[in-house]
Amino acid sequence: MSSFLDLPVVPFGAARFGSDGTTDHVVIEEPLEIRINSRNIAITMRTPGHDEELATGFLFTEGLIRGADQILSVTAAGNQVNVQMQDCPAVAPRLTMTSACGVCGKESIDHLYAAGCKPCPSDSFSIRAAVLQGLPETLRFAQATFEQTGGLHAAGLFNSECELKIIREDVGRHNAVDKVIGGLLRSGLKPHLHLLLVSGRASFELVQKAAMAGIPMLAAVGAPSTLAVETAKRFNMTLAGFLRDDRFNIYTGAERILC
Repeated sequence: MSSFLDLPVVPFGAARFGSDGTTDHVVIEEPLEIRINSRNIAITMRTPGHDEELATGFLFTEGLIRGADQILSVTAAGNQVNVQMQDCPAVAPRLTMTSACGVCGKESIDHLYAAGCKPCPSDSFSIRAAVLQGLPETLRFAQATFEQTGGLHAAGLFNSECELKIIREDVGRHNAVDKVIGGLLRSGLKPHLHLLLVSGRASFELVQKAAMAGIPMLAAVGAPSTLAVETAKRFNMTLAGFLRDDRFNIYTGAERILC
């Protein structure tokens, strides 16, 4: 399934202005309806691809399932994913989510405690600073669709040896993270031995999703928000921002980053 379409454009600049027959790769953004036992749970705007992982990761990071073993099957068809479970969680249908944000309107990070999220252990993961500095380049080279469109966010799951285990792209950064976490649940990898790298900024919902998955470290190419920092601190996570150009800032959990 393609992640982009070739659409006609009128290029501006140099000798190409006004030329006919020019096209551009434009990333696809379409709604995905997530259903449990044929009941509508949520609709998110996403880039098609890895929809089963997106649905699995979303249900997990929102606390609607405790693990992949609760799922009997996941079936994707068109712009709909149906997750078959023995029991459907008692949850009201959610509003449509845009590709710009995750589940908006959360009142506080107390929601995470209510969903059973626990602080990350301090001694399960560490990484050398020099290794960490090289991860954005590794992620960038693995972004196949971004290379063609320039219009997608990426999220990557790395181990402490700089090995990229899972990478996913999406027009929505929260969707890219849900796809990675869905892949993580289906892979059998141990979350506490990995870090999550995102190509944009570190917002609250991305820290929330990493915390729910038990990933002890989130690194971002961009800036964090104050609530992201507060959430990372509350759940004993390492949060690094502005990871680019051989520099980064550590906002919480500096002990996991070794010189």
